[in-house]
Amino acid sequence: MTTLLILLQLLIVLCMIFIGAKVGGIGLGIYGMVGVFVLVFVFGMEPGAIPIDVMLIIVSVITASASLQAAGGLDYMVNQAARFLKKHPSRITFYAPLTTWLFSLLAGTAHTCYALLPIISEIARKEKVRPERPLTVATIAASLGITGSPVSAATAAILSQSLLGSHGIGIKDIMLVTIPASLIAILVASLVQNYIGKPLEDDPEYQRRLREGLIQSEEPTTESTAAINPRAKWAVAAFMLGVVLVVLFGSFPTLRPSFHGETLSMNATIEMVMMSIAALILLVGKADVRKAASGNVFSSGMNAMVSIFGVAWMGSTFFEGHHEVILGSIQGVFATYPLLFAIPLFVFSIMLFSQAATAKTLYPVGLAMGIPPLALLVLFPAVNGYFFLPNYPTEVAAIGFDRTGTTRIGRYVVNHSFQLSGFITTFVSIAVGYLIVTLLY
Repeated sequence: MTTLLILLQLLIVLCMIFIGAKVGGIGLGIYGMVGVFVLVFVFGMEPGAIPIDVMLIIVSVITASASLQAAGGLDYMVNQAARFLKKHPSRITFYAPLTTWLFSLLAGTAHTCYALLPIISEIARKEKVRPERPLTVATIAASLGITGSPVSAATAAILSQSLLGSHGIGIKDIMLVTIPASLIAILVASLVQNYIGKPLEDDPEYQRRLREGLIQSEEPTTESTAAINPRAKWAVAAFMLGVVLVVLFGSFPTLRPSFHGETLSMNATIEMVMMSIAALILLVGKADVRKAASGNVFSSGMNAMVSIFGVAWMGSTFFEGHHEVILGSIQGVFATYPLLFAIPLFVFSIMLFSQAATAKTLYPVGLAMGIPPLALLVLFPAVNGYFFLPNYPTEVAAIGFDRTGTTRIGRYVVNHSFQLSGFITTFVSIAVGYLIVTLLY
């Protein structure tokens, strides 16, 4: 196999990723599958491993989250969070990111922040706080919560038996390292962001919008008029029970049954627990199952599943077909300096728009190159690099909800409002995670 042919195949893989990312939605998975077809049928490569377990976990967790949304549980949680934020408006830059992070941590998806972003923007403006400050950190914090959530697709990806799960790393280890690391990173980013940009009253874009009558200097904070399902709190309690059960079964393997001398895998455990919890949520919340399937949470989850199906399969097909060449050229660098593996994780996450797809695609490569499993655990936050380009839905939503214009995309696109918070949280969370692993393991 000539080097030129390998480069041609790599170019095809990257082209499929770029085209899929540009198309958006399930396009990433569809064009990833096109890449698999070309590699197999044109170049005669043996298909790689299909990430079935990760896909099934996504289905089970998203089904539970979608059921929670259908039962009004997400609206109930947003309502409670809004009350808390409105009681502490002067600290919105610190409390807003912690709120979106907690939502993502519990629900396993960053898309829970959509309902909070307009509330954060209006509270900040009413308090004369530059909305860019809390909005940017809150948006980044929502993504960071995914890498500490016991029920996120990304966590499921690295916990699978083919990745870190086979090296004795479980949910307890992930939460022990990533949760405090993320929390400290968010607080640092909030502290820094609190001094970024001109005060709202001095911002030229805000003043221009005032002069042109696009916004008013004083506007009442809008209140949600949507009726909350009176049984929504029971749906939330049911979902929290599922999260607790996943953590317990992951932390204490002896609680899981054994068959033929082998303990039931966490993959199967998560799938059974969360699908059962979905049924419980629908029961106690008296939710319409058709509404669960039509909500944006279910749609986002299915997009992620299709993306992983195509992209991760394409990546595994290419790597398994050329692993000797790939490892021979770069193994020494990453084996000697394992933290440098954060760079490909970060870059791939920009292209794949998915933490789970990034982890499932690159973590097998990292393990094959001899990078210690604990180092890969420390580097988990690096899969959040998709903030680099301001086209992820949460970033687009934050920009749209800031009517003052302080949250913006710069002239050169990459000089946008989210860059500073994104890099701070990535660097700090990895550094703190490394410190925790050094001290405790």
